[in-house]
Amino acid sequence: MEEARLRREINAVVIGASAGGVQALSVLLPALPANSAAALFIVVHLPRDRPSLLAEIFARKCLLDVREAQDKEPVVPGTVYFAPSNYHLLLDEGPQLALSVDPLVHNSRPSIDVLFESAAEVYRNRLLGIILTGANEDGAEGLAAVHDSGGITVIQEPETAQSPQMVMSALRLRPPDHVLALDRIAALLSTLGTAGPMLQRP
Repeated sequence: MEEARLRREINAVVIGASAGGVQALSVLLPALPANSAAALFIVVHLPRDRPSLLAEIFARKCLLDVREAQDKEPVVPGTVYFAPSNYHLLLDEGPQLALSVDPLVHNSRPSIDVLFESAAEVYRNRLLGIILTGANEDGAEGLAAVHDSGGITVIQEPETAQSPQMVMSALRLRPPDHVLALDRIAALLSTLGTAGPMLQRP
């Protein structure tokens, strides 16, 4: 496993999920250590016609600061950002957040692919990408972009996913570094510490 690299070199984590994602994140996010200097960016497919309550829900479960992403907001290390309903979430140089109302991707806005591809351009080999349970193909191309930029890629074990289509699509497109059950992904995230100078803003 890559615990040493996670402690020293990972500045950011991107997570994508759809059907079953809230339950999966309820296992993962409480595992984040309070001293983590990595920023996390999360897309969960939700109905576009109502506000997301994810930041409010997970703020009570997580030791890190949890907030809904705002356009042009500078990235703060040790913070969890959720994409708002009906907006694509992207990373720009700085790094800073950007929100977009560009067309749907895989019938989704926010799109996992859009987040992962933009984060890969900014963070490159200092990025960890995680694809969780979901019922469409969003995220496969984005995780491939993380891989191609030198980042670490993780996919939830399909047999443990409430909806395996998303993880199977990612598996078919590009073999990930790790295929893990949720408890193993949580253990991986628990190693995100402040040990090294690489865990600063890019």
